[in-house]
Amino acid sequence: MGATGTGKSDLSLAVAEGLSVAGRSAEIVNADAMQLYRGMDIGTAKVPVGERRGIRHHLLDVLDPAQEASVADYQRDARAAIEEIEGRGAVPVLVGGSGLYVSSVVQDFRFPGTDAAIRARLEAELEHDGPGTLYRRLRERDPGAAAAIGPHNGRRIVRALEVIELTGEEFGSGLPEEAPPWREATILGLRAPREELVARLDERVRGMWADGLVDEVRGLGQLGVTASRAIGYAQALAQLAGDLDEAAAIEQTQALTRRYARRQVGWFRRYDAHWLEYDDPGRHATALRLAMGED
Repeated sequence: MGATGTGKSDLSLAVAEGLSVAGRSAEIVNADAMQLYRGMDIGTAKVPVGERRGIRHHLLDVLDPAQEASVADYQRDARAAIEEIEGRGAVPVLVGGSGLYVSSVVQDFRFPGTDAAIRARLEAELEHDGPGTLYRRLRERDPGAAAAIGPHNGRRIVRALEVIELTGEEFGSGLPEEAPPWREATILGLRAPREELVARLDERVRGMWADGLVDEVRGLGQLGVTASRAIGYAQALAQLAGDLDEAAAIEQTQALTRRYARRQVGWFRRYDAHWLEYDDPGRHATALRLAMGED
């Protein structure tokens, strides 16, 4: 785990490959929410099939861009994949930077249920009035959740209010802070100095446009709410619509990516992880030793 741009995919491949060489077959399970989507490759830094070193990957390219992702569905599918991998005697390697997705697997908790009528009513209000009114209501009922979600994430605001109405309790961050581990696991984290990470992320965004992100988005067709709001994809859509020029789209994506990375760093601090420097030449060997329980 770790912030975007710290080299998680590279490290996961090195660990899985090293385990296989040592006689312990390993398979990778994706925990990046946007890499679930078929065709969304450039903007998510998805490892191309030809560069996966023959290692089996799970939960990549399992949704159409028009479909909506659900962390509860992801939890079910990721845990099923992990149990199947373990059933084959292999080691599952969970990798990704989507904090709630990682936590939904690592921690043992269940998401509150849903109510179609409540959800539909709140979504209709969101569509009619925008997120402002709903956010103010959430801030009154659960200030902590409001602070964690922010005023612009309409989908999560709706979910928080739905849970509050269903349970009569605060939604909180959407994740029980004290939930026990779901499985015994070695948790590896990658980190980078703030200044270096910002430079890497800004260059990464420029590379996305150079590699053809706008053409990728043009070819995706209809995007659902989740996919259309993904960082980079929303800005490419705005560029195609003529609402942003290329320079503004890149600049906005860079700013949002930096903000997202800060949230990731804050989220992952909750875990007792083995933290590795993103550019440490020995990080692959250290991670493999830790994964094999040698340190």
